[in-house]
Amino acid sequence: MSDYLQVSTATETREVGVRLAEGAVAARLAASGQVIGPVTSVFWHHGTQGSGEEWQVLLYTTAERYPQLERFVLDEHPWTNPQVSAVPIVQGSTEYLAWLSRSVEGAEA
Repeated sequence: MSDYLQVSTATETREVGVRLAEGAVAARLAASGQVIGPVTSVFWHHGTQGSGEEWQVLLYTTAERYPQLERFVLDEHPWTNPQVSAVPIVQGSTEYLAWLSRSVEGAEA
């Protein structure tokens, strides 16, 4: 398993996405966050296929901090069952990955 993760979720508005990213970074659960959008999502919801405009939120963290980050997103997200998923960062510059680790550990970034 990779020591570094890109965690994603989606929100209905840019403002909610920014609030989630700012909160995760302030709590040192993520080293950084990006809010991208709007994007069009196609999904199943309550047995019906739907689509809508959303904002994608990408958060960068360590595998060690993932459980706390997931809990934060689930607790702070306005949706009942938001998508929260993570993919490994399999390669990255040594300096960037060291910065990421320092950032979530609370060390001088």
